[in-house]
Amino acid sequence: MRRAIAVAVSAALLALSAGCGDDSGSSGSDPSPAPDKVNVGVIAIVDVAPIYLGKEQGFFSERGIDLTLTAGSGGAVTVAGVTSGQFQFGFGNITSLMVAREKGVPLKVLTNGASSTGEAGKDFSGVVVKSDSPITSPRDLAGKRVSVNNLKNVGDTTVRASVRKDGGDPATIKFTELAFPEAAAAVSTGKVDAAWVVEPFLTTAQAQGLRVVAWNMVDTAPKMTVAAYFSSEPTISKDPDLAKRFTEAMNESLQYATDHPDEAREILATYTKIPAEVAEKITLTGWGTELNRASIEELAKLAQQDGLLTKPADLDGLLGQG
Repeated sequence: MRRAIAVAVSAALLALSAGCGDDSGSSGSDPSPAPDKVNVGVIAIVDVAPIYLGKEQGFFSERGIDLTLTAGSGGAVTVAGVTSGQFQFGFGNITSLMVAREKGVPLKVLTNGASSTGEAGKDFSGVVVKSDSPITSPRDLAGKRVSVNNLKNVGDTTVRASVRKDGGDPATIKFTELAFPEAAAAVSTGKVDAAWVVEPFLTTAQAQGLRVVAWNMVDTAPKMTVAAYFSSEPTISKDPDLAKRFTEAMNESLQYATDHPDEAREILATYTKIPAEVAEKITLTGWGTELNRASIEELAKLAQQDGLLTKPADLDGLLGQG
């Protein structure tokens, strides 16, 4: 009897020990939480090099974000994608975001995306003319045919600002819509008198003999915030922690691109068709992490003056301060 009892007790202790061991092993092998799958709408231009660099450097994965970058044809597509939920976040110019917000689209800016360098002669945006053109200063653009990539947006607004600052009449400019890759040829053939272009098309145009007559971003506001990374209010409200982690990763990416310009130039080859020899020469966008509120206020004022907005922009709401 005693032997039977001893065997039973031993078996019970072994079972208990095994059970404790299983619990310990199970708890130690719990898998880490799956990363959040995030799709960001971008445009395949120089401005977004930081987010590609940040993904490569692991700034997003370190924060539990499995990042997908989807390049579209323009800001309107990105805004629509963010609004519909196709994208959790997007990249777009400030003017487009202000216009969308006025139309009731609940967008909020999270952090800076691209800024002017603030230096005439060393900026990523300019207005070009033929080398022998009689146009020698911004005021001479009054009454002329000037191409921009999108009508009623940041291009014509800043070109008008440049002409106005130089004493010309911006109301007489004849704007026409033309894609950046076609702009230099249109100037050379006389289809337009001048064209607004950004990098790499600015460097390419100058290499073809065109000259810059106006540094429109520089003329509009010092170190102007041109574009930003944004989301929708419902997306942010649904997962504020994800928005916070994305913003932190994006800011680290912006700073990294600023500190490592050579790597920023190199990564362009992975998502654009910019030749390496051109990438080495272009003027890079400003990539600070801070939004230039004063410059955005100036853009908003000009947008209302030019009829893009019907009332003062809701900047507190758009910039996340309202």
